[in-house]
Amino acid sequence: MKPWFIATEPFDHRDGARWRKYIEWSGLIQLAELLSLDPILCPPVLRELKDEYWPHIVNEDFMLAFFLEADFLRRQVAHIQRKNFLCVFRNPLELPTAPNIGFEFAGYDLVDVEHSASALTNCGGFPDVFSNTEISAAGLLTNFERAVEIQKSLRQRHPEERHAECHLWAIFRERTTAAP
Repeated sequence: MKPWFIATEPFDHRDGARWRKYIEWSGLIQLAELLSLDPILCPPVLRELKDEYWPHIVNEDFMLAFFLEADFLRRQVAHIQRKNFLCVFRNPLELPTAPNIGFEFAGYDLVDVEHSASALTNCGGFPDVFSNTEISAAGLLTNFERAVEIQKSLRQRHPEERHAECHLWAIFRERTTAAP
């Protein structure tokens, strides 16, 4: 399984009123930060799709912010100080291994297949499928088997809900770019 790379905006207490409103709305009082692939809450730091990106990006629907080569993306975001540089795997069959020792495992996210929202942290919760207490201080699930179970249960219990059809993402964060 090949890794993809993305640089996202951090979302935490430094975001002031926006963070406080989010915690109040979500009820996720355990969060120290939100490390998610949700493009609303943690958007990619590269907002513009440049022509020179095309040979280096994942060219699939909704996936244009993901890059195939870490070094290329690293050069593009080097000037951006506050960011999360992530190595991700979509729908892994087991916990994958990050491509080098500079990344550490952060957890699993469930983002709808349209890549518009995290079912874990931006849909108001699915209490019949998972408890907010299962979500880590980074807004992720930490157990692979439980993440797969939640992914399947969301589809089964909420077939009418567009955010319940999710990709499971294994997320690794580069240690040197973790938001200070």
